[in-house]
Formats: sequence, C-alpha cells, structure tokens
Amino acid sequence: MLDLAIIGGGPAGLTAGLYATRGGLKNVVMYEMGLPGGQITQSSEIENYPGFEKVLTGMELMEPWPKQCMRFGLKHELAEVKNVSKMDENFQVTLANGDKVLAKNIIVCTGSTPKRAGIKGEDEFYGKGVSNCATCDGFFYKDKEVSVLGGGDTALEEALYLANICKKVYLIHRRDSFRASPHTVKRVMENDKIELVLNSTVKEIYGDESGVNGSIVVDKDGNERDIKAPGFFIFVGMNVNNGVLKQEDGSFLCKVNEWGEVIVDLKMRTDVEGLFAAGDIRIEAPKQVVCAAGDGAVAALSVIERENH
Repeated sequence: MLDLAIIGGGPAGLTAGLYATRGGLKNVVMYEMGLPGGQITQSSEIENYPGFEKVLTGMELMEPWPKQCMRFGLKHELAEVKNVSKMDENFQVTLANGDKVLAKNIIVCTGSTPKRAGIKGEDEFYGKGVSNCATCDGFFYKDKEVSVLGGGDTALEEALYLANICKKVYLIHRRDSFRASPHTVKRVMENDKIELVLNSTVKEIYGDESGVNGSIVVDKDGNERDIKAPGFFIFVGMNVNNGVLKQEDGSFLCKVNEWGEVIVDLKMRTDVEGLFAAGDIRIEAPKQVVCAAGDGAVAALSVIERENH
C-alpha cells in the first residue's frame, strides 16, 4: 500500500514528490513513463522562472529537478498508468502492463498535450514537416523557411527560437493581435526574419513523399496565398491528459468541467476524498512552470494534512 501515488513527472509531479517525502510520507511513488520533466522540456526558451537570470531551454531548467526531488526518498516508477479507480477507502492504480497498486492518496499531474489544428494534410504530414516542437525539429530547417501557426506565448516564443536557425519565419495568426505577453510581442515585431501573416487561416498543408512543400493561407477577404516552406509548426493550445481518471462506464472519477479539466479547490482537492490534481490538468491552470510547481507543493501539503488527521 502506497501512502501516495503521483501520476505524472512534470514540474507539478516532481514538486509534489519533493514536498511529500520531505514532509514525512515514507512510501511515495511517482509514475512517469518517460524521463521526468514534462512538456516544458520541449520549450526553446524560459526567461520568467524566478531565480534564473540567464535564459534557459526547458531541458536546461528541468535537468536538476529529479535529483533534488528524489533526495528524500521519492521513487520513480518508469510505467504508464492506464486508470485510477476507487477501492473502498483507498485507490487502485492500474498500470499498462496489467499490474495493480493500492494507494491511500493520489495526486494526478498528467498535464496537457498540444492540440491539433484540424487542417487538411496535418495528420498526413505530422512528423514529416508538421511539428509541435521547435526545439525538437527546428534544426532540420536550418537556413530554410518555416511557418508557425498560433498567437499565444508559445507560438511567439517558438517563432523567435526558429528565427535564430531558419532563413525566414512566417507567423500565421487568425486575428490581428496576439495573446502573448507584451515583451514577447515586441521582440517578434522587431525581428526582421519574422513575417506576420495576420487575420489569416491555413486552408491546407500539402507536400509529397519527402514531406511538406508548402501551405495555402486564406486571409480574411478570401484571397489565397501559397507559402512555400518545408516546416510547419503548430501551437494552437493544449488538451488536458485526463484519461487516467476515466472509468469503465465513461464517467470521470471526479468532477471535471466542460473542457475535461479537473475541478479542485485552493488546496488542490477534488470532490473525491484523497484524490488531488495539480498543474495543467486542473481548472484555471495558468500553464506556467512556476504555477505547476506551486500546485504540486500545495497538493502534497494537503496530502500530509489529511494523513495527520
């Protein structure tokens, strides 16, 4: 029987493990099927994490976290969790290999994954010119032209990253203004290698066996523009990874909102006693590393409070 099972090894899960073990919980396991670090490891630059004056990549920021967070006894189980269900007063964690583990408390920190844009050709060319990760795939387009779709912080930050590698970056957005921070917008506007394609949507991504050759952009007046670029990067938001909470009858173990985000209170408690959620999976998550880490700490402290009562 585990005192606490943490599902997910991003900033929220790692911090939850650190606070839970340092706070006295003895049998704590963090389930993460890959290397700990989470979605942020794919980010090209982090300049707003407190305590770091130098701009870091997501990988650089997260690299020391696992060692610190496991110093007090947190165990990392390299396994995929398929489902979490209630078993009397405790919870049952079902792993992909069929193993079942009982736990007194659960903190779900499964985060989110990039949304698909639903453009014709997107699925066909995914991994062959279409990408959601500039850090992973930007190098393949060194001194070439690429397109970026999106208008938030991630889209603009990745456009700036690509501008350091690529010959030119077309930044395509359906509106005439951005949702990103003013500082990031200013940097984009001042970058000569970034061309803004505003009030525009992408009708199709096309190519051949070698990959993407270009995209047909439709502006607000219906005029088509064919952008010839071998790389197409999509940053149009995130979907929460709530699959582990789905039950056999299709319902969720706890209450979620219309977007599938887990409803929690200020202590990261769900409506199910002993079940907590932290990070991007929860309602109104700011989707920032520092906030996810804070959520993880709060959730762990709430578990300790529950165990001490």
